[in-house]
Amino acid sequence: METPIRYISIDDNFLDQLMLQEYASSFSFLKNSGHYNTPGEGLTAIKELKPDLVFLDIEMPELTGLEVLRAIRQQVPVAIFITSHAEFALDGFELSAFDYILKPLTEARFAATAKRLHEYWTMKQKAAAYEVLFEKEFIVVKEGYEQVKLPLHEIIYLEAMQDYTKVVTEKKNYLTLTTLTGFLEKLPAEQFIRVHRSYAVACYKINRIAGNNIICGDVVIPIGKTYRTGMAQLKL
Repeated sequence: METPIRYISIDDNFLDQLMLQEYASSFSFLKNSGHYNTPGEGLTAIKELKPDLVFLDIEMPELTGLEVLRAIRQQVPVAIFITSHAEFALDGFELSAFDYILKPLTEARFAATAKRLHEYWTMKQKAAAYEVLFEKEFIVVKEGYEQVKLPLHEIIYLEAMQDYTKVVTEKKNYLTLTTLTGFLEKLPAEQFIRVHRSYAVACYKINRIAGNNIICGDVVIPIGKTYRTGMAQLKL
């Protein structure tokens, strides 16, 4: 039986709290440990309950959600913003927020985040993150005393997960203890392209670009707004 992700939420809007609670109840791996209307109540609960995950609004009395996250970064493994304020998204990600969801919260958007969260948590709980060494035509992934030599051409895409990077191949995924930016700095620039804050794609795996998405076989990867201009220069 898998270990549940214990979460609390801090939001001064009661209806938004109820909506979150309803959507979260559909996922058995999410365990509700409390909802709090003010940052002060939430901070007290974090000290007492030590949750795995905190959902945060941005604009609240006493403190903003950004200020709360700065205060709890070392205490809570995962934080997700649910807010009406798109303008603070960059600040949220700079504080290593796992996701930044704009209100009104929808069931589909929450489900997408929950899926990513479950995969991240499961991989993180199974074992310590893989170490990775970079060489010219391949990377060496190390777990304990075992080493896997992974050719670069087998990588489909890379996904940022807080301070980790998930390496996705057709056969297996690896969660490596390095940021996506740090990972890309050590890879050949002509072979990989960043297409989103959370994604980088192997150029030779791209089949086509459809609107604001990149298609790699059966995988659909979103193109972030700030990365769309670079897509025009991509040669398939």
